[in-house]
Amino acid sequence: MNSTAYQKHEEPRASSTIAWWLLGLAVSFEIIGAIGLRFSEGFTVLLPTGLALAAFSTALYLVSQVMKKLPVSVAYPVWAGGGTVGVALLGVTALGEDMNISKMIGVVLVLIGVVIINRTSEKSSGC
Repeated sequence: MNSTAYQKHEEPRASSTIAWWLLGLAVSFEIIGAIGLRFSEGFTVLLPTGLALAAFSTALYLVSQVMKKLPVSVAYPVWAGGGTVGVALLGVTALGEDMNISKMIGVVLVLIGVVIINRTSEKSSGC
């Protein structure tokens, strides 16, 4: 096998791996944005407001790049669900919010849903 054929074969896998890393980064910025909103006092405190807007803008940009490589049916649920789970867990662990059985079940169901969508889509979309 010549090197050109090898590169063509490996390129989709490499770009897919990069897309997954970018998606994880987009989820992280989504979480940072949401936590920034928590401290922005309705956009009246400058630093957390700026942080939230910058983080959300970065998250949107990153997820838009991810959607060039991954199907929207995978990228968006992972992004939204990952952000939801991350914010819920940070709210409980870092911000002292209450955790009750209903909230715990909801978070687990979101996480399960994201995993199922991802697993199913991988088989049908080639991701």
